[in-house]
Amino acid sequence: MQRSSARERSGGGQSRRAQTEPTTALVAVFAVVLALSSYAVVFDGARRTEERVLADPTLERVSERVSESGVADPNSVGRGQRAAPNGYELNVSLSTSDNSWTTGPPTPDRRGHGARTAQMDTATRRLGVRLRPGVVRPGRLRVVVWR
Repeated sequence: MQRSSARERSGGGQSRRAQTEPTTALVAVFAVVLALSSYAVVFDGARRTEERVLADPTLERVSERVSESGVADPNSVGRGQRAAPNGYELNVSLSTSDNSWTTGPPTPDRRGHGARTAQMDTATRRLGVRLRPGVVRPGRLRVVVWR
């Protein structure tokens, strides 16, 4: 035992055992933490989500079907139903300050169910509404999409 101790001390009084500087150890720990954090962020972004943004593109399609040059015809609101995504329900509403026109099934919150029971996505757009020839009023087109 004495011989091994003597060999270790022969380097000028300093031990030759494997030791690391504190800065090097901190850098190594930081690298491991950074790698694990990066992995967690990438893994979280890679998982499949059920949430899809459907209302905005559906609103575009509905708007093309019910309006011409940014002016909607209330009689054409029913044509907006054909813009529903496959497997989803669609409610289309066109309203002015005095009137409203709606087509499609009632939204889940109007059926007495909680608004959060179904995954709903809503989008609105302001546009003109032609009430009769030569009479256009400001209005709002609203679509609600859910499963």
